[in-house]
Parts: sequence; structure tokens; C-alpha cells
Amino acid sequence: MVGDRLQPVLAGVVTAVVGFASSFTVVLAGLRAVGASEAQAASGLLTVSVAAGICATWLGLRHRMPIAIAWSTPGAALLVATGPVPGGWPAAVGAFALCGLLIVTAGLFPALGRAVAAIPAPVAAAMLAGVLLPLCTAPVRALVEVPALAAPVIVTWLVLHRFAPRWAVPAALVAAAVVIALTTTGAGVTLGDLRPVVSPTVPAFTLPAVIGLALPLFLVTMAAQNVPGTAVLRGFGYRPPLAPALRTTGLATALGAATGGHAVNLAAITAALAAGPDAHPDPDRRWIASVTAGIGLALLGLGAGAATTLVLLSPPVLIEAVAGLALLGALAGALSSALAPAPASDPQSREAAVVTFVVTASGVSLLGVGGAFWGLLAGWLMLLLFRRRTQAPAVGLPGPQELEGNPVAGGQSRQVTGR
Repeated sequence: MVGDRLQPVLAGVVTAVVGFASSFTVVLAGLRAVGASEAQAASGLLTVSVAAGICATWLGLRHRMPIAIAWSTPGAALLVATGPVPGGWPAAVGAFALCGLLIVTAGLFPALGRAVAAIPAPVAAAMLAGVLLPLCTAPVRALVEVPALAAPVIVTWLVLHRFAPRWAVPAALVAAAVVIALTTTGAGVTLGDLRPVVSPTVPAFTLPAVIGLALPLFLVTMAAQNVPGTAVLRGFGYRPPLAPALRTTGLATALGAATGGHAVNLAAITAALAAGPDAHPDPDRRWIASVTAGIGLALLGLGAGAATTLVLLSPPVLIEAVAGLALLGALAGALSSALAPAPASDPQSREAAVVTFVVTASGVSLLGVGGAFWGLLAGWLMLLLFRRRTQAPAVGLPGPQELEGNPVAGGQSRQVTGR
């Protein structure tokens, strides 16, 4: 009896640790890329951790379902690909707030959600692949630039990826922390640097940031997290309350923007961990795992200052390498969806996907708008040019076990076509 009561609690703890450790480096890299200072990046990590934890706790208690919530890892990768926007960090904060309002709107008006789902599957997947590619090349660059530091990290990831895939990225992060500790004195680090930081910023709104950051962030978060996150829960026999979840996470995103939070949403990998039979044999008891995971994630967020300090003590390419390892699975899934064999009636969708991928991955910035927007626009123009309607299913993106960079070991999560 005691074991049955503890099982979902322990599953929730594992969910929180895996979710936080596997991708917090992506969040920090993304926030720094769009102009956040060290304190602002730490504040943003704390914000998305606490916001996701509150949303998971509320939704789990309210609906008695294992509704796991996480930050948008693909969205953070998008920030890395986008880089600084006109207006600087305040404009990025404004884009985060607008993204949250768009998610709320999608929860209020289903037509907006259907419009997102109408994006041709290969084009949507190719945009995501182009966003992820620059970060996923970081392990290779790290091996060249800092081989003595990168090699132990990559070897650790390879070994764990073979025998315990769920823990591969957290173990790589531990290896990175060890090599950093062995190669740096930590000079200049004080106890104040390790405390939780809340750094508010007054949002600003610029047209390039709205077009080049807010809209792509909304699309990526909806298509690469909320859509497959819903599918995971359905795969385990639940009927997730999508509209309330969108309203809750969208409101949390909008409110958290001022302190640096970029986006929170339905989780994918953590959804599978909390909603599967490993969490509890009784599906009616698995909501405890998602609530525990939410509480755990919020508590882990209090260590955002320490996490940021760890990042600052290391060569940037080393932390980017850990982030890249976390996203390799997502990149593989996105490329597979983008380049899947096209129906005979739609021979041009693959070419449109390739154009989308190339433009997005180029990192080109035109009129202050980043490559993700131009890649999506280029793909659509290709389809219009050939005057063919794509027959692909809505928003085909990588499967749920790849969304947060870790395959799910065991469980009964079924593969979602695309992401």
C-alpha cells in the first residue's frame, strides 16, 4: 500500500529532474541570445520553472489528469536561432508577452488553433529542424575548440544513451559540471550569485520582434509542444481539456514575460513519464505524478541562479554542446517528418520543406526579422508557386519522446506522427 502511494510521487520527482536537467541549458542559451543579461537569464529560468509548476499543479488538481507542463524547449532553441531583435531585451520580453496572449486566444477561439494545425506538415517540421540545427552542431564545434572538456561529456552521453536513454542528457550535464569544477577556480563567484533572482523588465513592442519572434514562438510552441502533448495524453486514454490548458499556460506565459519567461506549455516527454503505467497502474491515480512534477520543477527553479553560474564558468560552446545533445532526437524527428515521402498527388511538398529548412537554418535576418519567419514564408511561397495543395496531415512534427531531447524508456507512449 505504501509503495502504491509513493509510486506516483517518485514518478513525479523523476519527471521534474529529467525535465529540468535535460534542457535548462537550452533556455539559458536562448535568453542570452536575445539580449538577456546574466541576472535576466536566471530570472527567466526561474520564471518558466515556477510558472510551469503552478500550471501543472492547478490543472492536475482541477481536472484529476496527469497534465504535465514544461517550458518550450523548441521555443528556446528558436531564441538561439533568432538572436538579438531590434529593441533589444525589452522587445524580446514584449514578444514573450504577445506569444502568451496568442496562446490564450487559441484557447478562447478554436479557429486559431485550427489555423495553426493547417500549416503543411513538411513545412512546419522543416522550420523546426532549421531552428534546431545550429544548436545541434555545437557538440562537433566543442570537440574541436575544447576537446579535453567536450570529450568526457559526449562519451558520457553516448554510454547513457545506449543503456539508460532517459538519463543521457542529465548525466552529460553532470559530466560537464565535473569538468568545469576541475578546470576552473570559481573565482569571483559569491553566495549572492547562487540565490534565486527575479529581474523585471518593462516590455517594449517593435514590429520586427512581433513578426520575427512572437509569431514564430507561438507557432513553434503550439505545433511542437501543445499539439503532440495533447496526443500523448489521448494515447494513454485521457481526454485532455485543451482549451483550459491553453488559457492557463498562455496566461502564465503572458504574466511571466516581464521577468524573462519565454513560454510554458503542455509537455511531451514529461507527459509520457507522468501519464504512463510506470507512474501508477491505476490511470485515475497518475495525476499525482504530474502535480508532484510541477511542485518539483518549481523547487528546482529556485536553483536557477546556481545553474546560470555553472553556465558562466564554462566555455559557451561546452554548454551549447550539452543543449545540442538534448535536441538531437528532436532534430532527427523534425527532419524525418519534413522529408517523409510525399503523396503522389503532392510532389512539391518535399522541395518546399527543403527551402524552408535552408532559409531557416541560414540564420538570415532581413528587416530585423529572423530566419524562422522567412523560412516559413519561403516554404509557403514555394507551395503557392506550384499551385498545389499539400495533402499532409496537420502539423506533422517529431514524436513526443523526442520533443524534449530524450527518448522515453519503456512505457506505452505511442508515436505521434510528426511533432
